[in-house]
Amino acid sequence: MKTQDFWAGLPLGPGVRLLARDENGLAALDKPAGVLSHPNRAGEEPRSLLVAPYRLDGEVYEWEGPEGPLRLWLLNRLDSATSGVILVASGPELAREVKEQFRKRQMSKAYAAAVFGAPVRPEEAWRDRLEIVKRGGIVRSAPGGAVAAECLMKLVRRGNGLPRISLLRLEPGTGRSHQLRVQCAKRGLPIVGDQTYGDFRANRAFAKQAGTKRLFLHSLESSLDYAFRGRTYAFSARSALPAEFEAAVGPGGQTR
Repeated sequence: MKTQDFWAGLPLGPGVRLLARDENGLAALDKPAGVLSHPNRAGEEPRSLLVAPYRLDGEVYEWEGPEGPLRLWLLNRLDSATSGVILVASGPELAREVKEQFRKRQMSKAYAAAVFGAPVRPEEAWRDRLEIVKRGGIVRSAPGGAVAAECLMKLVRRGNGLPRISLLRLEPGTGRSHQLRVQCAKRGLPIVGDQTYGDFRANRAFAKQAGTKRLFLHSLESSLDYAFRGRTYAFSARSALPAEFEAAVGPGGQTR
């Protein structure tokens, strides 16, 4: 199958868009909030990144194309409630190489988060220790464990409305489960709409006022340099900030 036909024929999930791709088959998709990175059980395919069967052991989607079986490898995950950039690869060799860059922390990511309150300083390096617990397929994180979590926080806008909501740019240096949600909550800056680590009373009041219950965490940008077949390539992708983030923060002082 021709490369263009492969990407044009992806069985994309609801609202999922192709953001960027390169000559090697590395690509970025834009995932809406509420869409699964991959199905976890039978019947979840219609609300996943691709409407296709998924092999957990190979971290790969598989479906039948006009000329035979086709595959797309998932390179990273986002919680279903988180929107934005997610990376995929069209071949297993490329998938292995890019995942190796992830393990070496040679990938840069940036997230946008709308939080209740406002940080004391406009920029701060957050360093924490987390405890990550998995029970019955459910992952939960909490401060105070042995796992290092690092993030650079930058204040983008401090809203003036009630409740006060601020827009943050978060650049994680580590990729721990629920890391950004826990780190924000620990500092009294719970992410709007976070039903696990957030301010439940504030979430209810905001949802009633704004008419949305989504988690206000969005994967804005991903970029990396990677080696493949003797050459080095640069790849980057950006997803636009959803309109509801601007509406939630409202007017305020632009700091960056």
